[in-house]
Amino acid sequence: MSLAKLCIILVRPKYSGNIGATARAMDNFGVQDLRLVEPPAFRRQEADTMAVHARGVLDRLRIYPSLREASADCQRVIGTTCRSGLYREGGRAPRSLAAELVPALDLNRSALVFGPEDTGLTNADLRYCHGVATIPTAAHFRSLNVAQAVLICCYELFLAGQDTATGDPPTAQYPGDGDESVHVAARELALAERQEFMYDKLQQALLKLGFLHRDNPDHIMMAFRRILGRAGLEDRDVRILLGLARQIDWYATHGWRSQSSEPARHNTQSAHRK
Repeated sequence: MSLAKLCIILVRPKYSGNIGATARAMDNFGVQDLRLVEPPAFRRQEADTMAVHARGVLDRLRIYPSLREASADCQRVIGTTCRSGLYREGGRAPRSLAAELVPALDLNRSALVFGPEDTGLTNADLRYCHGVATIPTAAHFRSLNVAQAVLICCYELFLAGQDTATGDPPTAQYPGDGDESVHVAARELALAERQEFMYDKLQQALLKLGFLHRDNPDHIMMAFRRILGRAGLEDRDVRILLGLARQIDWYATHGWRSQSSEPARHNTQSAHRK
């Protein structure tokens, strides 16, 4: 199976040599779509030196001002991290993730996102990711060079693609209750930008309702993103959630007034009947 719909996104990469080494790792496994977010200083000559024969990947790379824009046309966005934390729970090894991601590539453009060499992805970056991948390493030294991390992930996806190169309809594999896995037909998911638009509207509505804390709305919104990210949202799901956001917004603005006046009208009518 081809990895043509897979893209690699490097967020704020610091060293042009690592960009070139990433291009080489991608080309080894047939991944051609490289995207950079806010690279502080991209020096093509340094990148070429490390890319060797993968300079075609560098010729086609695109640079974006934000991760949201870089992943807008993707339907599945997976962030990578070696750190633990509240918003980094449930990180899956690339091998486990590949079993789900590769069959879905027939219908869904997907992105693997890697952070800066010194800090990795921030929590603000992870808000745009639908899931998290963590490469297993020895406990005493978890950090990997970004190009090495890209190489490992592309290798695992390439192997999974070889395993699924049959004439059968694509299926995605999800963890079952026990050790076995559940195979379901791959679904076409909503574009990331469409999902982000929905999250914006939902956050605005929940703020107006008073459900989110104004000083830190991201805390609960990240929980919503994790829940819905695991589900994998289709366009129909996004439309329903947008309708929910509009209804919450209406109620927070007008609905409570009409509802609170109903008992008063009812009591007045009862008094007249008496």
